[in-house]
Amino acid sequence: MLILSHSQVRELLPMRDCMAAVAEALADLARGAGVQPLRAGFLLPDRRGVLAWMPAALAAGEVFGIKVLSVVEDPGALGVDSHQGGVLLFDAADGAPLALLEAGALTAIRTAAVSAVATERLARPDARTLAILGAGTQARSHLEAVLAVRPIARVRAWGRDPAKVRAFAAEQAARHQVAVEAAASVAEAVRGADIVCTCTSAHEPVLPGALLESGMHVNAVGASIPSWRELDTEAVRRSTLFTDRRESLEQEAGEYRLALAEGAIGPDHLRAELGEVLIGRHPGRVSDDEITLFRSLGLAVEDLAAGRLAYRRARECGIGTEVALGS
Repeated sequence: MLILSHSQVRELLPMRDCMAAVAEALADLARGAGVQPLRAGFLLPDRRGVLAWMPAALAAGEVFGIKVLSVVEDPGALGVDSHQGGVLLFDAADGAPLALLEAGALTAIRTAAVSAVATERLARPDARTLAILGAGTQARSHLEAVLAVRPIARVRAWGRDPAKVRAFAAEQAARHQVAVEAAASVAEAVRGADIVCTCTSAHEPVLPGALLESGMHVNAVGASIPSWRELDTEAVRRSTLFTDRRESLEQEAGEYRLALAEGAIGPDHLRAELGEVLIGRHPGRVSDDEITLFRSLGLAVEDLAAGRLAYRRARECGIGTEVALGS
């Protein structure tokens, strides 16, 4: 079995290539290929973290596997990544374990890659201004991802820690050679934006529907527990809603579940899965004035697709540590 570290996974997963891999997996899933159960997990005894496990299988004859990870509250204060764990790939032919990949880097890249696929299909082609709520790992990867699919000329970032946001803005402006401004408030960050990415660890809404403007596209990626949400009910009600998996949205997405419970939307508010857009079953955005919302839940098939790509490249390049598990 091959073991790949955080830095090795990053080296082996360029954003554009990861986008193609996850898009293929989501398209296959929309066609009925692959297996995608709901994730499972539990809150830790102090309720400040989660242990989660996410099994899946790609199309017949391809890899299957599982991601196991911890998600801790306030990772920045602890000096750790928000997602820590591993992705274990198995050979579909004989069931043998193929690889164990560090999950933090893989999750950061593939989550942003999926958002980039959604942005490519749902954001207006003339989108030039990006707002990012958050200044951590996912904020960094989402900036890279959106820059890959739209000619962004201006970025505004907001977070709860102004010093962290200022450091993020300076670092990312130098890295990507694009104007990145630190906003003093969510309203300041979002005003006039064409694309908004919510990449926070918030339990309560940080993006109210009153701030959404005609033609915006929103990628909501941060909330990971059904009782948490980054967007309020009005934001969901005003948006055309897309997701990566219906079942996951219905069971896991706080924004959708709470808006439904409050009677603001009905079960038919979800327009389509992203995979259905990719295979042409749904057109995606239908007007320049429409506010589109992609609620990302994060699927194990996305992890497996990204992991398989990294594994194949590692074998080609001779990267990683080989470990014999058998007798």
